[in-house]
Amino acid sequence: MKNICFRDDVLPLKNKLFRLALRITLDKAEAEDVVQDTMIKVWNRRDNWERIESMEAFCMTICRNIALDKVKAAARRNVTIDDNITEAPADTSYEANPEEQAVQRDRMDTVKRIMDSLPEKQRSAMHLRDFEAKSYKEIAAILDITEEQVKINIFRARQTIKQKYAKTESYGL
Repeated sequence: MKNICFRDDVLPLKNKLFRLALRITLDKAEAEDVVQDTMIKVWNRRDNWERIESMEAFCMTICRNIALDKVKAAARRNVTIDDNITEAPADTSYEANPEEQAVQRDRMDTVKRIMDSLPEKQRSAMHLRDFEAKSYKEIAAILDITEEQVKINIFRARQTIKQKYAKTESYGL
């Protein structure tokens, strides 16, 4: 029997849950709401914790489902989801060259836009693998697909980003 503590096992996941929710909803306030709803839902299921094999996968799955529900509800209301994601801090290695900083920011914005345009499963699989460092098995459990489908989704996402980025960079040449 596992002894799971909300404070020690669930609360430390809040940052990972937020990043996942933000990647799906593309809205900071909405992502915060998703994390809060996830925590409440996990707490309400505390009687079943001993049967859960991986608390992290369980929390990520709940977070993903709530985020997808919020995106679908927003689409039904014909409300566009604003991109309120804060900018990443500038790369300090180019601090002496403002032009290089601007080019780097533009490249990051391009990649972010391309990534945001990917289908949800590809975007989620790639985010979980590349940003959260999850294994294929963990991603499969979170997204409720096979490991092969995870690998395919990640491959397709990376290929799409590579092709669209190359096309954007070579535009006008």
